[in-house]
Amino acid sequence: MEINTINASQLAKMFLAGAKNLESKKEWINELNVFPVPDGDTGTNMTMTIMSAAKEVSALDDPDMKSLAKAISSGSLRGARGNSGVILSQLLRGFTKAIADVDEVDVDILCEAMQRGVETAYKAVMKPKEGTILTVAKGAADKALELVDTTDDIVFFVDEVVKEADHVLSKTPDMLPVLKQAGVVDSGGQGLVQVLKGAYDCLLGKEVDYTIESEPSGSGVVKIAPETEQEIKFGYCTEFIIVLNHPLTDKQEREYKSFLESIGDSIVVVADDEIVKTHVHTNDPGLAIQTALTHGSLSRIKIDNMREEHQERLIKDAEKLAEQQKMQEEATADAPQEEEVPSEPQKDMGFVAVSIGEGLNQIFTELGVDYMIEGGQTMNPSTEDVLEAIAKVPAKTVFVLPNNKNIILAANQAASLCEDKEVIVLPTKTIPQGITALINFIPEQSAQENEQRMTEEIACVKTGQVTYAVRDTVIDDKEIKQGDYMGIGDSGILSVNTDIQQAFVDMIAEMVDEDSAIISIYYGEDVSQEDAEQLVSLLEEQFSDLEVELQAGGQPVYYYIASVE
Repeated sequence: MEINTINASQLAKMFLAGAKNLESKKEWINELNVFPVPDGDTGTNMTMTIMSAAKEVSALDDPDMKSLAKAISSGSLRGARGNSGVILSQLLRGFTKAIADVDEVDVDILCEAMQRGVETAYKAVMKPKEGTILTVAKGAADKALELVDTTDDIVFFVDEVVKEADHVLSKTPDMLPVLKQAGVVDSGGQGLVQVLKGAYDCLLGKEVDYTIESEPSGSGVVKIAPETEQEIKFGYCTEFIIVLNHPLTDKQEREYKSFLESIGDSIVVVADDEIVKTHVHTNDPGLAIQTALTHGSLSRIKIDNMREEHQERLIKDAEKLAEQQKMQEEATADAPQEEEVPSEPQKDMGFVAVSIGEGLNQIFTELGVDYMIEGGQTMNPSTEDVLEAIAKVPAKTVFVLPNNKNIILAANQAASLCEDKEVIVLPTKTIPQGITALINFIPEQSAQENEQRMTEEIACVKTGQVTYAVRDTVIDDKEIKQGDYMGIGDSGILSVNTDIQQAFVDMIAEMVDEDSAIISIYYGEDVSQEDAEQLVSLLEEQFSDLEVELQAGGQPVYYYIASVE
């Protein structure tokens, strides 16, 4: 069997097959987590990223290469979540740049696309680490470069590339000692290999189910901080995508944005030659929709009443649209001057934070966070989730607190897509770092001054978390049995014990030094207040010179989160 060219329709099927193969293996990939914790999420993150693109691809009736490239690139970019998902989206983004302007793909184009994919992904990571998905992608691209002048057969070419990717994957434990010690290969690299293997199976003609199921959008649900609900001036959060009849000129784009500003605020308009993603807070969604329809057809229409606790879906038929238009007319009659003046951001600086757990969410809200994204481990918000949260903050400058090292890349990607606000992503890797950043915020100072001070302060925070082991392993010379309790610090496992309180005390002992003054503890949803208070008593006995603070966090997975400052 020899194939020399692939058209857009066949390439679309290969992409969908790769996505489906990854989806079928996601739980297995999750279990490749180095640490034996119950929140491995690489497979989930990569699957949700590629499925966001797969939904775009499956919606194409008769794709050409340009529309296919756009669907893959924009879908994965918006849906990217977790470090592995963001890197995958960048690999796909670079790949599609090389195929967008051709009618068919041959070996030369495939090779070029792989080179550009790797180049784009490496640029997106500040400090690339070998032994990861990047290494696997580069190994496959290097093999493609080696083969490109020796064959025109795409089947042979892809087969050899996939074999090389699998081989490089098997070598990742030799590149990262922590992988070897844990007895696993890199999970992100494994995810990429599964995408490639699925695509190759399709190329060979194997039977594949291309059905892409719809899933609830986003793992993180953007919620309005309670104290800001009463301040909402424009009640309807309106979002949609315009599938353009013709690319917008610069003048048309400016006029479109100007119109949206005249009917609302929190404007986000992200445009390219084929689509325009729109977000606006307004009291009349109908006007926004009617104007958008003059430029093309609409998809992904979503209108939420922000004053309702559960943000119920509105405008399902013409009667509701007419009712809302009537409400707008009445509001305009009551306050014509207010509605005619374009809305300005209400304040200079605002905050978006990622957190999960009723107690932790309340702490962040009380410290001044405008909008919470519920998420964290196992629930990494996507780039689009973060972008939408930023749009909802009534401020010129928005600080984003990822509070998880696996969310920082997606937050940075969202910041790069935001056009109408300055976005500053603080590199908070843990919940305590996020809390410390907010405590050190001074409203009277500039955004840059606050960024510098908050970044300096979070570097002084030591964080520890207690959870349980899901498998037997050895890490950092510590033998771990399934069911053991582990205290995990910023740089590795600090304690292991069959008793949860002893595991916590041993962890804290590793974190405390002569400069330490305060131990802060946040207990999770599976811990009673009585048990938590008993733990505080133990700490006060052992660390009598330190102040111990206890708060209900309500977080899942981790029994305790603690900081030492």
